[in-house]
Amino acid sequence: MTDTTPAPGAHRARRVLRALVSVLFYAAAAVAAWFVWPTNLGGCTTLTVVSGSSMEPTYVTGDLVVSRCGAPQVGDVVVYRPHELDGARIIHRLVGGDGTTGWVVQGDNNDWTDPFTPTDEEILGVAALHVPKVGLVGRLFTSPWVWGSCMLVALGLLVWPSSRDDETDPASPDLAGAPQDRTLTPTG
Repeated sequence: MTDTTPAPGAHRARRVLRALVSVLFYAAAAVAAWFVWPTNLGGCTTLTVVSGSSMEPTYVTGDLVVSRCGAPQVGDVVVYRPHELDGARIIHRLVGGDGTTGWVVQGDNNDWTDPFTPTDEEILGVAALHVPKVGLVGRLFTSPWVWGSCMLVALGLLVWPSSRDDETDPASPDLAGAPQDRTLTPTG
């Protein structure tokens, strides 16, 4: 009869490896969350779904634009929230001005400049990434309810007790009298 019992340290090594992989996974998830954490929850990333034709041909309705906080410059496409519009966001290009006295902003498809001159405090971010036609999915990720739900699920996964190893230890009390030979013998 051959002994199929794993080496004494094999279970411990497997548990340590599994714990290390879990720690690395959660660390990577935390870093990723930090980079995409939205500004409406204190982060530095703004997801904006384009609506309207003012930024055509650069962006069209339904496009998702990811913007990051930073120092805007003339020529940058920015997302800003003018105080006069009570929370509405506009995505247009900076064509003049400065962050202290106010930027001159204009849509690429417009012949006129915007009536608002946002300062750096009103600018949520500079366009960093453009994903065409992902507007509906993008709208989901801009919702604080979705972000809060994702955080609750992640927290639940962190604190949920891990299940026992899939493989049971042959030396455990519930298997102490069980035969160790796992070969099948024909009956008939």
